[in-house]
Amino acid sequence: KQSGALKRKLQSPHGNPPVKRKRKLSINTFRKGATEADRREERSSSQKPVPKKQLTDKQNESQRNKPFIKTSSLFKNNPDIPEIHRKEVQQVQENVFTTDSFSQLDLHPHLVSTINTVLNICSMTSVQKQTIPVLLQGRDALVRSQTGSGKTLAYGIPLVQCLQGKESKIQRSDGPYALVLVPTREVSFDTIQKLLKPFTWIVPGVLMGGEKRKSEKARLRKGINILISTPGRLVDHIRSTECIHFHRTQWLIIDEADRILDLGFEKDVAVILNALNAERETRQNVLLSATLTEGVTRLADISLNDPVSISVAEEGQKVPEPASQTDRKASSSSNCMEQENFAVPETLQQYVMMVPSKLRLVTLAAFILQKCKFEKHHKMIIFFSSCEQVEFYHELLAKVLSGGSESEQPGRSSLSSGSLRFLRLHGDMEQEERTEVFQEFLKSKTGILLCTDVAARGLDLPQVTWIVQYNAPASPAEYIHRIGRTARIGCRGSSLLVLAPSEAGYVSLLASHKINVSELKMEKVLASLMKDDRFKLHRPGSKKSCGKNPQEVRERATVLQTKFENHVHSSEGTVLWAKKALQSFLCAYTTYPRDLKHIFHIKSLHLGHVAKSFGLRDAPQNLTALPSAGSKRRTKAKPKR
Repeated sequence: KQSGALKRKLQSPHGNPPVKRKRKLSINTFRKGATEADRREERSSSQKPVPKKQLTDKQNESQRNKPFIKTSSLFKNNPDIPEIHRKEVQQVQENVFTTDSFSQLDLHPHLVSTINTVLNICSMTSVQKQTIPVLLQGRDALVRSQTGSGKTLAYGIPLVQCLQGKESKIQRSDGPYALVLVPTREVSFDTIQKLLKPFTWIVPGVLMGGEKRKSEKARLRKGINILISTPGRLVDHIRSTECIHFHRTQWLIIDEADRILDLGFEKDVAVILNALNAERETRQNVLLSATLTEGVTRLADISLNDPVSISVAEEGQKVPEPASQTDRKASSSSNCMEQENFAVPETLQQYVMMVPSKLRLVTLAAFILQKCKFEKHHKMIIFFSSCEQVEFYHELLAKVLSGGSESEQPGRSSLSSGSLRFLRLHGDMEQEERTEVFQEFLKSKTGILLCTDVAARGLDLPQVTWIVQYNAPASPAEYIHRIGRTARIGCRGSSLLVLAPSEAGYVSLLASHKINVSELKMEKVLASLMKDDRFKLHRPGSKKSCGKNPQEVRERATVLQTKFENHVHSSEGTVLWAKKALQSFLCAYTTYPRDLKHIFHIKSLHLGHVAKSFGLRDAPQNLTALPSAGSKRRTKAKPKR
């Protein structure tokens, strides 16, 4: 009787005929008092081959009974994490602030008042103390200083002081008196606008790609006295806009000169210089850069006239500046990158973390949760090497970490999404959307901005507490510019560089440029998953988790990886999107310069392990056959079979 009742009980929920047959064979395994060892012995002693259909049913039944389907062997077959062997180097550091106030300079009282009250700045930074007096004397200058040291005010204050003091009052219709070239469209002219608050007759303006040319032409016709522009857009107007002229231009300022050259604007800058020289030969020229590369030195030679060279570093560590043009050319030979030392803010803590490819995604997610959810009050920027990765990871991290459909507890979703706010910024976005994202991140007190190197230069984003470099930069100079988004103007900040075990040599490269990084252990970051019960492995009768049990940390990391993989494999479109993001990562990996190929070589990557970091369960086939990486909308419309 008991056996018959048990058969009916097992059969009824599914009504599947093969289940009935299966239970006839295995009914004894459920007999009262049978131990697990007995059941294993009975199964092993049975010599009868199990039919294929019956085996499938058994597998389905066992999967239904399991609390968690393990799809990732995250912690197996990973390469060993090497010990980081490097010499302790004394970093070149700049004293950002001085005790000198702006009232000590010969400035208009209204300008000093605006600096103190509107900008809330009382004392000068080192670069401002050295640069402002030189520019007030009318000299050309080559200024080299770390990012976030106040270079905008260093040229903005003498510029406004000069223009407001002209004997004949400046008219808007006079056109540009000053031209400021900047590398990216997001650079804000808020600072110049605030400085001009008492001097309303001086009109600033911006020209940037992505806006309508017609409206820009209308503004140029009305008149702009301080013209801020990207080189490409200005060349466009020089060639197509009749009303633009430079016969009153007395200032040329090239800000973030190294970045302008990195973006390939060297020819455009030459066109602009020729246009300026054709209308007016005498003017004051200022070139500002965080790094002194060969290209910057070449640009200084053609644009500056007998310049004063200003390099802000501690006296004992000052890098000798070449005196003459010949010396400068000699110093900026092909080995310039190997010799240059970079200055970093004293308030910046730098970390490196060695993470095997398979564990990169869960480690990044754990780090975001640790800093932005559990510690809170953090504002984070994460750098990627391609636009497709930014788009893909923005969607993936927001969906899985911010609660949403992945959250098992309804009340947790609003809490998570309230504390984790993901934004994205890259060069393929429309200008209107980029400006909107930039302003939103600028005003918010917390948030996570995923971006490409479009945000690495010239952007003043206050209160950024963490910089994460998920993909290593192509040069130590680019590394400095990325971490320069935090610890600005004396504030505190931290940076994290994520490297694979095969990329450990990059730490020694940084050390050769006097850049010190401390190691942060991956296990410590993954342990933060113990604070989030969404990733707990639920076992029947399991005890409450206590402490940081390494095995449980690994289990939680596997649960999180499975959530990522389930989201990616939820549709054909998201799988294709993940493959395109992987493809773009591999393409970017092949573009590292030749002198870094021994550290970043495509053959050192394990494709299957890297695929895990994109939520893919296996290494994809025929990546080269994929259509060119595009938006998710296009991916869903035309999935590749």
